[in-house]
Amino acid sequence: MKLAKYLFGAVAALAVLALCYIDPALAQDAAEATEPAKPALDTGDTAWMLTSTALVLMMTIPGMALFYGGMVRKKNILTIVMQCFATTCIVTVLWMVIGYSWAFTDGGGMQKYLGGMSQFMLKGMSLDSTNALAATIPESVFMTFQMTFAIITPALIVGAFADRMKFSALVLFMTLWLLVVYAPIAHWVWGGGFLGGAGVLDFAGGTVVHINAGIAGLVTATYLGKRAGYGTENMAPSNLVYSLIGASLLWVGWFGFNAGSAVAANGRAGMAMAVTQIATATAALAWMFAEWLVHKKPSILGIISGAVAGLVAITPASGFVGPVGALWIGAAAGVGCFFAATTVKRAIGYDDSLDVFGVHCVGGIIGALLTGVFAVEAIGGAKGALEGNVGQIWTQAEGVAVTLLWSGLATLVILIVVNIITGVRVSQAVEVEGLDINLHGEVVP
Repeated sequence: MKLAKYLFGAVAALAVLALCYIDPALAQDAAEATEPAKPALDTGDTAWMLTSTALVLMMTIPGMALFYGGMVRKKNILTIVMQCFATTCIVTVLWMVIGYSWAFTDGGGMQKYLGGMSQFMLKGMSLDSTNALAATIPESVFMTFQMTFAIITPALIVGAFADRMKFSALVLFMTLWLLVVYAPIAHWVWGGGFLGGAGVLDFAGGTVVHINAGIAGLVTATYLGKRAGYGTENMAPSNLVYSLIGASLLWVGWFGFNAGSAVAANGRAGMAMAVTQIATATAALAWMFAEWLVHKKPSILGIISGAVAGLVAITPASGFVGPVGALWIGAAAGVGCFFAATTVKRAIGYDDSLDVFGVHCVGGIIGALLTGVFAVEAIGGAKGALEGNVGQIWTQAEGVAVTLLWSGLATLVILIVVNIITGVRVSQAVEVEGLDINLHGEVVP
């Protein structure tokens, strides 16, 4: 048998040499035929990812802009929607120039911590180029899909410092935060970095997006200090209809966020969509009933906040858990985030204007840890504690801790730098009169 193998190999080698002598092009074709076939672009996957990309962009503008805009006082509505819109533009350009390359390319010796410069200014991107993480869709689609995640993450932070940051400070802060905080953490989890390599499960952004933005929001709100009149003036939402419409757009857009993270039109995307719907509705009801029990009345603000908490919590788990897991994750997020945004917030005394920390950071932590409990191998290829892998909870906790530490410390340093360069907070006179008229020269009639 060994002799036969050797003879076969010798004949094959002679055949290739003969082809080289007769026609080098034929020899190249023969050599290429022995290489693994490159996965073909799939039109179904591409169509779904184009749709998902549009849905996720809709989450920020107009979804997040309306959700936040309705929750601030009338004199600051235009400011917060401007901050969301401007952030979308800033991040788009930065992602194209360097953010995508730092997050999703090979960093060589720095691969565990940061991607490289190989796709600076999207160098080499063509009509049929692909990324190894999404081999069946054009790289242009994968890059833009990931861009929409990079857009919404810093935009979430806006709600924590609403009513008091200078616009010039916002522009500089968002620029530095995207490059120093978001791109590295995205690489650590999704781009081949050390957290993904350690087995941290984050299907669509529990650590990368929500814990990251939530802790940055708390640090920013604390650094800027409380709003003028906080605790003594009425700071009730100006238009809850705006907020309800915004929350509804977020809910619909989140199907692109979670189901789109399958990066294919397949069964895993379908399950991610199903568990997203289940967890969101459950969390909305859980918050509503908790508020009803504690404050005697169920509010519009409460039920939409609960829905967002459910969306946040199911995000890391959406590609790993089934319907029952989603139900429990939603219930835990609704109750947990309600108490974080009310009881805990009052006890500590910080002024997170629109509860970015209480909903996104706390909800993200709940979802990340419970992913380690409810993960189903048949769905996402990873076992959770209920299937015997108790250690997955600890792995999830490590991902949470690293994200909290890096995002929190880096955000503080960025704020100090921005404060030195431009100052971060408007004057008290501007804050009292309103940011819309003073910063942008416009008002809502």
